[in-house]
Amino acid sequence: MTNTNDSVEEGVEIEEYGADGPQIVTFSLGDERFAVPMECVQEIVRVPATVRVPLASSHLTGLANLRGRVLPVFQCRTMMGMPAVEVSEASRVLVLRIGTSVGLMVDRVHAVVTISPEQVDAIQKEDEISNTEWLAGVIRQEKELTLLLDVERLVQTHASQERAGGSGPASDFNAMADAADEDSNLDELQLVSFEVAGQEYAAPIDRVQEIVQAPTDFTTLPHAHAAVLGVMVLRARLLPLLSLRALFGLETLALQEHHRVVVLQLPGGSSVGVVMDRVNEVLRVSRSVQEPVPALFNNSRAVRHVQSMCRLEDGKRLVSILEIDSLVDYTSAAIQSLGQGTGFEAQSASQTCKQEESEDMESEGQVVVFQLGAEEFGVNIHSVQEIVRVPEQLTRIPQTPAFLEGVINLRGSVLPVIDQRRRMGIEGGERHDRQRIMVYLMNGVRTGFIVDSVTEVLRLDPKNISETPSGGLHDVNLLPQVANLTESKRMILLIDPQALLSSAECKSLQASNKQAIEPETPLDMFDNCQLDPAAQTFDEPVLS
Repeated sequence: MTNTNDSVEEGVEIEEYGADGPQIVTFSLGDERFAVPMECVQEIVRVPATVRVPLASSHLTGLANLRGRVLPVFQCRTMMGMPAVEVSEASRVLVLRIGTSVGLMVDRVHAVVTISPEQVDAIQKEDEISNTEWLAGVIRQEKELTLLLDVERLVQTHASQERAGGSGPASDFNAMADAADEDSNLDELQLVSFEVAGQEYAAPIDRVQEIVQAPTDFTTLPHAHAAVLGVMVLRARLLPLLSLRALFGLETLALQEHHRVVVLQLPGGSSVGVVMDRVNEVLRVSRSVQEPVPALFNNSRAVRHVQSMCRLEDGKRLVSILEIDSLVDYTSAAIQSLGQGTGFEAQSASQTCKQEESEDMESEGQVVVFQLGAEEFGVNIHSVQEIVRVPEQLTRIPQTPAFLEGVINLRGSVLPVIDQRRRMGIEGGERHDRQRIMVYLMNGVRTGFIVDSVTEVLRLDPKNISETPSGGLHDVNLLPQVANLTESKRMILLIDPQALLSSAECKSLQASNKQAIEPETPLDMFDNCQLDPAAQTFDEPVLS
């Protein structure tokens, strides 16, 4: 009998036992031999690279990208109560269809075998075989016995055992923004700050579409303004590229690895990419600290590009807020130059950019991407109140919850801080200068979570976002969705920050916060946590 399943890996042996019977795929775990029905096997593949899911069951090895699909891969050994072993050349993943696609990692795949119904014996209750609920029978093959698995029951059994208190349906990732907007303070301004030639500038976060690494290759334009570096391609659309250094009449530098492009939204739906020396952090400042540009600078060529100024940290830190709309003229000139230099109609090119940008704004959501260990995570940008540096020392308050790392003084307010690595069951690491504190509002308490680094702001296409598959072996409330970026070979786990703490833990934080700001616990005790901007250096800053 010939095999008709083209998805079976080349080299897997095909045998025959009996005539016109069902087919099974046989495999081994150590010295034990098992089988699954061929009808539920979609394909057999080598063990792919996987993304580990925090707080997931030990049976879930991780999520793999299988030709654009997100595939949860389970460790068959541990499901059977056997110790896990290192992946070898012989290890394979059986891709099974059990309502949805799942991967089952096994030590070795032997053959596709045709059997007769007479060869299958039912499992009797008196048989001394444990975990019989996921065994469909015993197959007699010449001198050996093979255990036939009910893979759907196997996954369901472990899911029901691992699920603590049940998991609700996956939350809508895009709904996080609506909830966050309700908590926003109209008297505050949220900014993304960056540095150019040693000076700090900022842009309103609602005008920042994303932040990407400066390109190594872009197209220069003839007849363009000196501040227009050229155009780059960003996800199939043309993006004019400006140098803020050149715009302000400063020395221009060749683009290096640390440079970042902040993509800003312009009137009319178009966009421009502005090259910054480095991106620092997300700030939340009171509108009362904004000041008009001093009259002394009215004759400066840069003044028309600065909307206002903020004095922070008792005047020691000066941040200039950019006038974004003033950049539209350079964008129009760049598009016009593009048309003159290449033969394209300038108006058509401009309309195309605007149309694509408008479609993107309607269909895509922004996420702040950060790292914990080797894995990438994302959170809706509207859920992030601000991103700040981690001070050298956090202050520990007595009689506070064990999960609380400490507190810091953030502009006169006590901010409880939690190590997100520990919170998500990831092995801890050494403190380093790329770590950042991401601040969320949780049940009325602003809470900071330390992450290893904040790398970028991405605009995700909904077609790349799907519910996180797990077979019930992880907390779908915490990690409801995953972004599978096939082209860049990245998989980003999307977090709902409101699920990072339980309601009981939020109440503990509220009590701790109240204790920290009582008169007998004055704020000066946190003075050692304040940052000295002059002492901060960043070798690899990325909103990081």
